[in-house]
Amino acid sequence: MTDVEDTEAALERAAKTIDAADHVTLMCHITPDGDALGSMLALHHALLAAGRSSVATFPEPFVIAPHYRDLPGLDLITRPADLPTDLGVVVTFDCGALGRLGNLRPLAESADELIVVDHHVSNERYGTINVIDATAAASGVVVRMLIDRLGLSLTHDVAFCLYTALVCDTGRFQYESTTSGVFNLAAELLAFDLPVSTLSRTLFEEHSFAYLQLLGEALANATLVPEQSFVWTAVNQDLLNRHGVTMEEVEGLIDIIRRTAEADVACVVKEDADGTVKVSLRSVGATDVEKVATANGGGGHRFAAGFTSHDGIDATVARIRVSLQSQL
Repeated sequence: MTDVEDTEAALERAAKTIDAADHVTLMCHITPDGDALGSMLALHHALLAAGRSSVATFPEPFVIAPHYRDLPGLDLITRPADLPTDLGVVVTFDCGALGRLGNLRPLAESADELIVVDHHVSNERYGTINVIDATAAASGVVVRMLIDRLGLSLTHDVAFCLYTALVCDTGRFQYESTTSGVFNLAAELLAFDLPVSTLSRTLFEEHSFAYLQLLGEALANATLVPEQSFVWTAVNQDLLNRHGVTMEEVEGLIDIIRRTAEADVACVVKEDADGTVKVSLRSVGATDVEKVATANGGGGHRFAAGFTSHDGIDATVARIRVSLQSQL
């Protein structure tokens, strides 16, 4: 781990390290979202287009949510078991902690050079080079800067992946992170004739009927805690199994819950098959949910954060409420 350095200096070191490498291995976090996948695939496409040796992967379970199916390059992602023995330089994307690399963690830790590309203020800076810009709207923004520093070209596929990263982590340009710079980058990417309307529907608006039925039940079971300006709901294994819905399909549920007018903080608690509980937190603005997540072993941003718990749904929600109380 290195000391904190400014983004420009870290970008320069990262670019020189990648330039000097014979091979680069790209990794993003477990159950990757649009920013993680888009960021990783964008650099993967840029490197391959330049004739560079690159492999992209993410941890088991090796599952991609169906709404990311149009991302170019999904077929180029390598399963962890099929990785080459020589990883070369390793680069992680949108991954705030080594634990988020799942079964890839030992490989990342064994790398001679580990470059961390991220925008989470809570990032643990576990790399030998940490390219972290907490002011960036998405990790994809940092990747765009790295691509430029490497002297690599934008292509249609690179632009498609970067736009996906940008639009996902800004909530379709609705979050506080949306700046004039975000729109400037979007304009640059849209010059590659991207299918904006089709992509928007696939990423945000298209769901199976089974998911919509699950959504109705999850909303009916939601709990509002007015004194803490807090609303939450849970998705357990019974709910998933009864509706025949996968955990990946409920990723966007938090964006429905956060529409509650009476709540500043929204939460979705999801129970995995092994009993592990994954928590998604969103804030409209008054509450810093990154502090809540960090207090519980996770991380993120002021407006969007999360963590993993092994205490069950009820105990986990109780811990969240204790953390929220400290901010009131």
